[in-house]
Amino acid sequence: MQILSGSMNIDFMGRRRLAMFLSTVLILASLGSLVVRGLAFGIDFTGGTLIEVAYPQAADLAEVRGLLADAGFPDAQVQHFGTAREVLVRVAPRKSQASAQISEQILDALRSKVPGVEMRRVEFVGPQVGEELTEQGGLAMLYALIGILIYVALRFEYRFSVGAVAALVHDVIITLGVFSAFQVEFDLTVLAAILAVIGYSLNDTIVVFDRIRENFRRMRKGSPDHIMNVSINQTLSRTMMTSLTTLLVLVALFTLGGEIIHSFALALLVGVVVGTYSSIFVAGSSALALGVSKADLMPVQKEGQEVDGRP
Repeated sequence: MQILSGSMNIDFMGRRRLAMFLSTVLILASLGSLVVRGLAFGIDFTGGTLIEVAYPQAADLAEVRGLLADAGFPDAQVQHFGTAREVLVRVAPRKSQASAQISEQILDALRSKVPGVEMRRVEFVGPQVGEELTEQGGLAMLYALIGILIYVALRFEYRFSVGAVAALVHDVIITLGVFSAFQVEFDLTVLAAILAVIGYSLNDTIVVFDRIRENFRRMRKGSPDHIMNVSINQTLSRTMMTSLTTLLVLVALFTLGGEIIHSFALALLVGVVVGTYSSIFVAGSSALALGVSKADLMPVQKEGQEVDGRP
């Protein structure tokens, strides 16, 4: 790293092979985890019954799990919801029992130990609805990537569109890999967060691409590597300030927002960090690998334009 004329001059493109190696390792690890472990889909996708109960005092989750196992629900997922007095129970769908029967059995099992347990809410999602949500969620991400590919190709150049989509696919796979590796619940709020990450990362990439295009047309000397380095360094302060201020908000949501938005905040945290990295290293490096040059970004001069401009 060099400091020239009061500004940073970091050789990002000189480190692109190392960055690509790191990205390849992370993507392979994420895909491996997705294949082996899969995602811990929430009730939105799998279907089932969700029951929220309130205890008069702090609840012991191990004791709650034991009561549910004795009542015939050994696979029930139990966790605190908001405070130590509130408990959230998730049960997979059962063909032989209706949702109302399941919720009554669970409440009776819990009240057998603590009579003061109160039912707060019950939600039921059928397996068919869960399958439809899974399909529609995947299509939503696919359509978003196709739309971005077309938009960036029309605004810049097809090599940049491939680089932008490569960066977005990179961000999505790694974010999904984190959720798979740690088996964090994946529900509709997480899907919404991933779509938000796509928009955030694209915005950051477009800012860098705008400066690259401007410098390709303005700087007469310099290789494509050098011009990309200059462009990334010129936008680096804006990129870092935007990412840091966003991360401050997300850390607050993650730590203080409660269980209901824990997964949502985690997806955004991972996505913003990975998206900032990809907009610096992956997007430009992909376009460079495809052979983008000055000639590709120079404005097209119409035939006879010079003659028409004479007095």
